[in-house]
Amino acid sequence: MIFNKEHELVRKLAKEFAENELEPIAAEIDETTVYPKELIKKLADANFFGITMPKEYGGAEADYRSYVIIMEELCRKCASTGTYVSSPNSLMGAPLVDVGSDEQKKNYLMPMIKGEKIGSFGLTEPGAGSDAAAIQTTAVKDGDYYILNGRKTFITHAPIADFTIIFAKTDESKGIKGISAFIVDKDLEGYSVGKPENKMGVRGSKTSDVILENVRVHKDMLLGKENKGFLTAMKTLDTGRLGIAAQAIGIAQGAMDEAIKYTKERKQFGRSISKFQGIQFDLAEMETKLNAARLLTYNTALKKDQGLDASKDASMAKLFAAEVATEITSKALQFHGGYGYIKDYSIERLYRDVRITSIYEGTSEVQKMVIAGKLLK
Repeated sequence: MIFNKEHELVRKLAKEFAENELEPIAAEIDETTVYPKELIKKLADANFFGITMPKEYGGAEADYRSYVIIMEELCRKCASTGTYVSSPNSLMGAPLVDVGSDEQKKNYLMPMIKGEKIGSFGLTEPGAGSDAAAIQTTAVKDGDYYILNGRKTFITHAPIADFTIIFAKTDESKGIKGISAFIVDKDLEGYSVGKPENKMGVRGSKTSDVILENVRVHKDMLLGKENKGFLTAMKTLDTGRLGIAAQAIGIAQGAMDEAIKYTKERKQFGRSISKFQGIQFDLAEMETKLNAARLLTYNTALKKDQGLDASKDASMAKLFAAEVATEITSKALQFHGGYGYIKDYSIERLYRDVRITSIYEGTSEVQKMVIAGKLLK
């Protein structure tokens, strides 16, 4: 059995939060690209930043199924909120829990769960997107410090982050086995961020470059062991992909909600367009594919809750959920006709938001590589 009564209570909490706190201002967040600080506090008070995190650090220590439920319900109303919730529970929180020192957890994980600090995950570079092993950022040992130089790109939350987990080469001769992870505070000399990108979707989540120019990072800020950073990154992405799959099905469900509502209300040729068989058949296919994506995603969460290897499952869930969600949202917009092309209708925002789900945290093509690699090893 995938769900229990506690999971339904979690869904009720997340759904009410989304309807009361997110839905009224989602369009404004998209338009202004400003994510309200008071909303960050409300998310933290609900412990959404620590869903899967240990209780000793302020987290709820809930299971991955709860995480997926919350992500889905929040993204149903505001996809940008999904990036704020997924980060501390996956890309930022997971490596700190797995390999962080007690001091690092105290200084970074706990404040992040409380909403007092925001972190970002610095892996992608201009020449290292899908090929993450091709990063050029370097970290050269200098006594008790490492000197970091390089540039990261498309870094979610970089413009507002208090710290960034930076992946850099500490031994260029070892390839992926010579990459290490560092916690880099924004106030360090030589650390800067670029201009926020003017993005198509999830506009409430700011994205920019991170530039490192002779940044001196103390050895205590090495995250995990030296030269073990790539392993940390890949392990972290499994959880990240689960979160993006949940974000995708949340956006798709939001699109389904809009499609059903509009087709019932819109009249053409003397009757509601929901009465036309062509529309009904499309809705039936959309609902079936959405539920298939949902089951793949929840099955991945269940396997992680059981302590099983879910790497292939996470890639399958993200691949299928992202592609299906893009298809569903596109069809939902088509039902709206010209109105779907106008920002007054939520489907226009959902259509833009969903497109990133098949790109970030591993493109759909990368997911196919991971799945095939697991099959053929």
